[in-house]
Amino acid sequence: MQISDKRTVTRWVIIIVSFFIVTFIVWNTYYLFQIFKEEERNKMELWAQSQISLNNANENTDVELPLRIITGNRTIPIIKVEVHKGKDSVVDIANIDESIPKNSERMRAILEDLKMENSPIKMEISKKHIQYLYYGNSTLLNVLKYYPFALVLIIILFGAVVYNFYRATKAGAQNRLWAGMAKETAHQIGTPLSSLLGWIEIMRADDVDETTVTEVEKDVLRLQTIADRFSKIGSEPVLEERDVIAETEKSFQYLKSRASRQVEFSFTAPNYPVKVLLNPELHSWTIENLVKNAIDAMKGKGTLHVEIQERENYVKIRVTDSGKGIPKSQFRKVFEPGFTTKKRGWGLGLSLTRRIVEEYHNGRIKVAQSEIGKGTTMQVTLDKIK
Repeated sequence: MQISDKRTVTRWVIIIVSFFIVTFIVWNTYYLFQIFKEEERNKMELWAQSQISLNNANENTDVELPLRIITGNRTIPIIKVEVHKGKDSVVDIANIDESIPKNSERMRAILEDLKMENSPIKMEISKKHIQYLYYGNSTLLNVLKYYPFALVLIIILFGAVVYNFYRATKAGAQNRLWAGMAKETAHQIGTPLSSLLGWIEIMRADDVDETTVTEVEKDVLRLQTIADRFSKIGSEPVLEERDVIAETEKSFQYLKSRASRQVEFSFTAPNYPVKVLLNPELHSWTIENLVKNAIDAMKGKGTLHVEIQERENYVKIRVTDSGKGIPKSQFRKVFEPGFTTKKRGWGLGLSLTRRIVEEYHNGRIKVAQSEIGKGTTMQVTLDKIK
């Protein structure tokens, strides 16, 4: 519990620090943007003064510096206008596509854009001759304007890469742990099983009642099946070409014979073989988990229907119960390790089932449909052999 709390605190610290870093980057970029904007304003005012000096120059005026200032602007778009009877009349342009003045609508649109970007600079050529200088942001400012968004996007992408790496590493560690535990479980079960098989032979030699010996043998064989399942899930299982209908019905009938008589079982499937690649022991475990979950959801009383539907390229195995149902918000959560609604459950059954179906059989499993108080349908989809 303490480890979990520490991890939660660490995550929140990382989130808060990341938030402050992003906020600082955005604020700092905005601050730089304002500084550059003010510098460009000063350049445009100097450009306007140089233009006025040229307009009022005579043969004794030194025009070299004003000319250098005017010709030095190669990035800031400029439109110079005069106002006649309340209407703007374009006098001159700079750093704007030369084809634009030929189109009055485009010229008007660009002028309106420049008016929105910056306030105009008044150029008083003479007392009766006044012009207004409208200018836009330079290429540098336009790039800088989108720089914070690019940085935030980079941070998000970097975070996504780190998160995916973390998840992949964690999943790999869990898989190795899961496989190790499964192999160890199979090994631990195998030792007493060998001894039990020997005792069964001794019981037969001592003329113990055959019914008793047979029942004990069935339980031992059941334990052997469980050990075999754990052994296969702890390593890469071998898939065989099998009739999915026969394999499913075999598991279904086994569970039916051992379930409460208050559960009404039914099975529907095509009356011909349907071949798929599967591991019989692990497929049996899948059906067993789904059927047992369905019985638990009905609290041992209700109707349970298993149906196999064949399609062109795949086959569906649907297990439907009349239990309490699953909320739609939990359709995905039910397959997560540790998730359970039972008081004494471990929450591993459906997680293990999904592992068997998706990782070992390259299939798909989902909650096909569910309604609170009416029941649930779980669906397994497997590819057919073509």
